[in-house]
Amino acid sequence: MLRVRAVFEKTGRAKYISHLDLNRCMLRTFRRSGLPIWYTEGFNPHPYYAFALALSLGFESKCEILDFNITDDNMSMNEIRDRLNAVMPEGMGILSVEEQKLKITAIAKAEYSFSMVTDEPEELMKDVEKLLSGESILIEKKTKKGIKTVDIKPDMEIIGCEKTDRSVDMIMRLPAGTQTNYNPTLFVEALKKSGAHPFEDEKFVRRAILCGDNTVFR
Repeated sequence: MLRVRAVFEKTGRAKYISHLDLNRCMLRTFRRSGLPIWYTEGFNPHPYYAFALALSLGFESKCEILDFNITDDNMSMNEIRDRLNAVMPEGMGILSVEEQKLKITAIAKAEYSFSMVTDEPEELMKDVEKLLSGESILIEKKTKKGIKTVDIKPDMEIIGCEKTDRSVDMIMRLPAGTQTNYNPTLFVEALKKSGAHPFEDEKFVRRAILCGDNTVFR
């Protein structure tokens, strides 16, 4: 049995497919591809597959991770990729397929890019710099026990922040994985609550899923 890890993109209109619908979509894709997917055992057998990280609705990505098992040990990775791509919906496509190496628990962070569009980019840039220079960036985050106030600044890595003639564009890394998951919209909400100049956030893209040492998870 081959333990397969596929990296796929989710762009364009596909960014509006919810995680629940993505599960249904992938089930149909496997069935249409005719691949010999391994089924779970028990009273209710179903195709085994798992996503490494859920992607927020409205986010695009070129680094989504899908794990599944193939019962034919002689099938090539290229054939698996091509058969899936032949039946994938618009906006989704398999970028690479290889055997699973690292465990999902190795995931530590994710890298995102996004834009904040405004009529006053210079002023908004100052607001961003002011928020980043503070001792903390407090946000309210939903947990299983209710609403909790969290300081995201210690775990946030700013990779890029630049001003254009119509926006402030940012790239940041945030905790992700089985323990803690932060979303860049938390930073956006904190910026708005700080009294920043009006802006519209858009073009959220997950750029990479990373291990603790910043290497790409594969």
